[in-house]
Amino acid sequence: MSDKLRHHETLTSLRTEALFIFLMLSFLLLSTWRLLRSGWDGWVVLFVCLFGMFLFYSLNFHTLVIRLDDQSLSLQFGIFTWRIPVSNIAAVFPDKTSLWRIGGAGIHFTPLGGRYRAMFNFLEYPRLVIALKVKQGLVRDIAFTTRHPDELIRLIRESAALSH
Repeated sequence: MSDKLRHHETLTSLRTEALFIFLMLSFLLLSTWRLLRSGWDGWVVLFVCLFGMFLFYSLNFHTLVIRLDDQSLSLQFGIFTWRIPVSNIAAVFPDKTSLWRIGGAGIHFTPLGGRYRAMFNFLEYPRLVIALKVKQGLVRDIAFTTRHPDELIRLIRESAALSH
């Protein structure tokens, strides 16, 4: 079977990026204020760590790349890539879960409906869920944002059908 590229999408989110930059700068200011006020203490260390975490988030979670070919669906968020063989896709459907429930943007892992889910999210795009036939580690479902949910559902279903 060929590895024909069926879908390629690159997503960025100004809203998500603005949130991460705001949080990064807030913790930078808090750590500087606390350091000047009290010297090095546990709060400064915590604020510096949170600044570093949101700096990493703003750099790493800037772009989500979705790639579907005849063999697999891959989701790449910076240094993290998740590859799903199309032969392991049991179902694909729109995700209606609230962003409040899943914790916002970035990569998240959570139990949902008795199944463990990995999520590759931005704040403003619709999400799809891929139900796996065979777990990948603890993960049974993978959710991700896309600008083209209807087209991607059709293409994933076609690719999964071709793999049988």
